Amino acid sequence: MSHLSIGEVLALLLEEFPDVTISKIRFLESQGLIDPERTPSGYRKFYDDDVELLRCILREQRENYLPLRVIKDRLDSGEIDPTTEIPRPRGIRNMPDDSVVAAHPAATSTAPSVAPPAAAAGPTGADVLFARTDADDPAPIEATIPPSPEPTVDVKAPSLLPGVLLTRDELCSMASIDAAALESLESYGVVAGIRGSGGMYGEDALEIATIAKRFLDAGFDARHLRGWKVAADREAGLFEQMIQPLLRQRNPQSREQARQQLTEMAQFGGQLRSALMQSAMRHHYED
Repeated sequence: MSHLSIGEVLALLLEEFPDVTISKIRFLESQGLIDPERTPSGYRKFYDDDVELLRCILREQRENYLPLRVIKDRLDSGEIDPTTEIPRPRGIRNMPDDSVVAAHPAATSTAPSVAPPAAAAGPTGADVLFARTDADDPAPIEATIPPSPEPTVDVKAPSLLPGVLLTRDELCSMASIDAAALESLESYGVVAGIRGSGGMYGEDALEIATIAKRFLDAGFDARHLRGWKVAADREAGLFEQMIQPLLRQRNPQSREQARQQLTEMAQFGGQLRSALMQSAMRHHYED
């Protein structure tokens, strides 16, 4: 049976998926969604079933906005079958029923939730700032300021398997930013690679870049985001001072207590920042 190289597979997919790259295909393999055969010299060998599986994965991402680990779960369970014409499972854009949520709790924890249209009380400032930028979405909504502002969209980056690192191109692809934007974010210290990894990036960089993209889309420059980085570094330094007495004890119980304190302080810090921001901006929401 004849097989295709990764370049030939890319050529087949580009017409339907213009944004797909060789790095994207390699990334899907690193996440365990595809498993092409290898030649003795290490080159990938793709067959018809591999190509159809790739099409299925890319369609689920594009049309249903499913996280990769949810797609993998559904492929493994047979709920998504790339070899037969069966109804595709409902994705994030549609409200899932209780059985889907119960069977796949990851879908509710890794993807932005979408409220039913009838329950929407009008877009908030955060809705506009963090609105989807997908090309097939409706036109941007006009902002209306609610009396009590609360962020309603939680921006989530695609999750990585433990130990998986990203190249520069893969980070740009997964965070939906271009190389120039990433270079600008790096120049201001907002995004950084892992030291000693030879220019590779981890899950922290992916999450930061994904969130930063929303600010860049809203008209901010990378230099504006430098303030968040400086504030985070100062906060982290203060927290480290607080747990130093525990770390000096050098025993598992003390280290666990230090981790618990860090978790609590990080939560309190987020709540305090939110309250302070609401207080500072309240005059814009009042008549």
